[in-house]
Amino acid sequence: MESSNTWWIYALLSAFFAALTTIFAKIGLENIDANLATAVRTVVVALMAWGIVIAKGTIDQLTTISPRTLIFLAISGVATGLSWLFYFKALQLGKAAQVAPIDKSSVVMVILFSALFLQEPLTPKVILGALSIVIGTLILVL
Repeated sequence: MESSNTWWIYALLSAFFAALTTIFAKIGLENIDANLATAVRTVVVALMAWGIVIAKGTIDQLTTISPRTLIFLAISGVATGLSWLFYFKALQLGKAAQVAPIDKSSVVMVILFSALFLQEPLTPKVILGALSIVIGTLILVL
């Protein structure tokens, strides 16, 4: 089992690769339909994810997933697909340095949704951080 205090390393790696995703996608979107580009990317992600599952030997857990978990993972997959489709279209039409901050403002939405649906607390620190993200996003895109 991994240490519970190493989550931030994975979060930083996620941010790093998300940044590379934007740069590589912007370059790759030249002369191609954004939906086709998203489909190609999705196949690569799916193959990579299944490859890791098979390599780690965790594919046997597939049969133990509850129906509720499957439903929420499926809904999350639909949301991911829509996010990627809209992101690639925005990236194709706009500047990466403007599209990415707006996309990352989803953090503010996560904070709001986590308070509404997961009963996570909206502390003054969380509210100040969310407002800072909104202000920073506005500064970057206006």
